[in-house]
Amino acid sequence: MLKKLDKAKFGLLGKSLAHSFSKSFFEEKFEKENIDATYENIELSDVSSLAQWIKEELPNFVGVNVTIPYKTEIIPFLDGLSSEAKAIGAVNTVHYKNGKAIGYNTDAYGFQNSIKPFFRNVHERALLLGTGGASKAVKYVLENLGVTVAHLSRTPKPEQMIFGYDQANQIMVDSFLMIVNCTPLGTYPKEDEKPDFPIELVGKDHFVVDLIYNPSETLFLKLAKEKGADTINGLSMLQHQARKSWEIWVESNS
Repeated sequence: MLKKLDKAKFGLLGKSLAHSFSKSFFEEKFEKENIDATYENIELSDVSSLAQWIKEELPNFVGVNVTIPYKTEIIPFLDGLSSEAKAIGAVNTVHYKNGKAIGYNTDAYGFQNSIKPFFRNVHERALLLGTGGASKAVKYVLENLGVTVAHLSRTPKPEQMIFGYDQANQIMVDSFLMIVNCTPLGTYPKEDEKPDFPIELVGKDHFVVDLIYNPSETLFLKLAKEKGADTINGLSMLQHQARKSWEIWVESNS
């Protein structure tokens, strides 16, 4: 199975990837398991560059991961989607085989597995900060678990349960005992930033998740922990989703 992947190329598509997790994860995996393959960071400046890369370069790769800001933008350039990626409306993994580029979403798998040790019955309502590609996978997982989901966004759409940040108050925070930061605010090197959300209003029954993994504890999580909330960062989610991506690439080539 692995022998067929020797000399294979993999990569990560995104805009700014200097501190990405995926490259080091897969390079360590290749070295440990003696796999003769490469994993590249592929920085693309805009959607037109993404479209050109997929057309001209993707056929040289077995598969790629996709990150900010292209998880939804990549969809029109693919030949098909898995049922989960179609339901979520975002792609973070692409497999190229037999001349076709198929999109998958392993973020959902990663998020569900990462929250298992902390998720409790009281977490029946969740507030997601942001509405991008990562939030779509989080929403998909939580709704499948029976959780009521709402969003905070800079562009409110109340009829879709998307509210403005200025509406966040003690009543709202008390109503949503699970808070998930799906924005990049607080990512290294801008560690002094955080979403415009009154995180100091959370308490010991709250479960606060930040999908950021660098730094390992964002200002957002630090403030939540100080108020007694359970907190996790995005590292476990990334590890689970990366393993699932590999499973898709390898099983499809076995």
